Amino acid sequence: MAEKRKDLRTALTESGLLTPEQVRVATEAGRRTDESLIKVLLAKKILDEKQVLKFLEGEMGIPHISLSSYLIDQKTIEGLPPALAKKYSVIPLFQVENALSIAMVDPFDIKAIDEIRSKTGHDVEVMAATPTEINQAIVQYYGVAGTLEEVISAISIPEVLAAQAPTPAEEAPITKLVNLLLIQAVQERASDVHIEPEEKRCRVRYRIDGIMHEVSSPPVHLHSSIISRIKVMSRMDIAETRIPQDGRFEFKFENRVVDVRVSSFPAIHGEAIVMRLLDKQSMILELTEIGFSEGNLKRFEELAKRPYGIILVTGPTGSGKTTTLYATLQHILTSERNIITIEDPVEYELAGIRQCQVNPKAGLVFATALRAILRQDPDVILVGEVRDLETAGVAIEAALTGHLVFSTLHTNDAPGALTRLVDMGVEPFLISSATAGVIAQRLVRKICSNCKVEVEVPESITNQFSTLKGKKHTFYHGEGCKTCRGTGYKGRTAIFELLTLTDEMRNMIVNKEQTNKIKEAAIAAGMKTLREDGLQKVIAGITTIDEVMRVTQLD
Repeated sequence: MAEKRKDLRTALTESGLLTPEQVRVATEAGRRTDESLIKVLLAKKILDEKQVLKFLEGEMGIPHISLSSYLIDQKTIEGLPPALAKKYSVIPLFQVENALSIAMVDPFDIKAIDEIRSKTGHDVEVMAATPTEINQAIVQYYGVAGTLEEVISAISIPEVLAAQAPTPAEEAPITKLVNLLLIQAVQERASDVHIEPEEKRCRVRYRIDGIMHEVSSPPVHLHSSIISRIKVMSRMDIAETRIPQDGRFEFKFENRVVDVRVSSFPAIHGEAIVMRLLDKQSMILELTEIGFSEGNLKRFEELAKRPYGIILVTGPTGSGKTTTLYATLQHILTSERNIITIEDPVEYELAGIRQCQVNPKAGLVFATALRAILRQDPDVILVGEVRDLETAGVAIEAALTGHLVFSTLHTNDAPGALTRLVDMGVEPFLISSATAGVIAQRLVRKICSNCKVEVEVPESITNQFSTLKGKKHTFYHGEGCKTCRGTGYKGRTAIFELLTLTDEMRNMIVNKEQTNKIKEAAIAAGMKTLREDGLQKVIAGITTIDEVMRVTQLD
């Protein structure tokens, strides 16, 4: 070990990077702080990251690796405890038989290598990487786990088991743990955080780009304390665990305000919590940015210019309906228009628009609020959702009396919204007269731009689509990289089905024709189905066939 130290110090001076005096001072500083020589040189900025990598490879024969473009297998990550990775600034790369290759800031840190060899039971082979890339990789692959063990170790197990809520001694660690879960969720662009009690663990999952990802599993004895902390933050009753509760809170992160909607639900192993994260600064409010094709955008802008009528946006929960409606209101907002909304809940505050939230306990539901709004001299009204005949009746009445009304419905496609209103009990002639248009939408994941490559799609798949059958197209997919967590996707966009009513379709509604008949008429009039709109985005290299097939059904 002493020989290696000597060689390193000698090489640093012989390379001309440092003087003997600089090496001596750095070595003494390392002894005082128990830091390795290279870490001291970097910390004191005597050398920069590039100089160190060049020196280690050129003078010491130690190869370096660029972690920004290297994808590490999750099984390899699991082989090195997060506490060790953080302690020594190390990231595991791959394992061949009994040899574990790792990337380190200082490949001459014998203490770190010995402890890793002892804890993992593997021989260790070392490569060099910059501190910046290693720290980013630790956050990327270990997430909160890199600090989770430290937080958990600070919490007294007997006290937690005995307490319904965190004691003052453990409050700080539990608070830190919850904060870490929220911060990582924002960094990972998660829309929801799920905390789920199981028999032997407490599972934490994030919904990222619509797909669930497991990120952590704190010990089961911490579950009640984590839940209590979140319930205190969201002003819930921490003593009540037998019935569902709802709450909310806000937190600031990197000059951003994140609104958190919290829902608790009693399960067999304890309360489950779901937190919906609403990042007010990441809300897209431009119609041109949410996924409309050029043709659909032009048609929808014409619809939104109408002075009256009802425009419905349909799709399942989490399909982006609220984003589309907010973008539309922002697009048509002028000082000459009075725009009022009634929502459940108000997800984002829009300047220049009066927004109201339903309050069932006080008797303020969609139908009663809508009647009150009509006395407020509105030009444009947004009704969060048409849930019943009463709300549908008032909304259609408003549309027929000179107001432009926007609302949502839960149906599979655009034509289905028209027959859904009939099923609710609304008179067909009122639907025919009041409805201006219907949008159906879904969200698809976008191919990660960092690892996007061409891919061959078998004819057995392309032949399923008339748009693709017998034609040559270039397709793409994401290979998976650090940027996209190995999924090949990053971010989402919407696909749309836009139906504008013709006289033929209005007659069909009055005659109570079936949904498939109305759909055929809409397609004949130029409507592109959800799947067709999705395939246009596949051909454009925005998403994949797999994604479009995942969120749409065969026509």
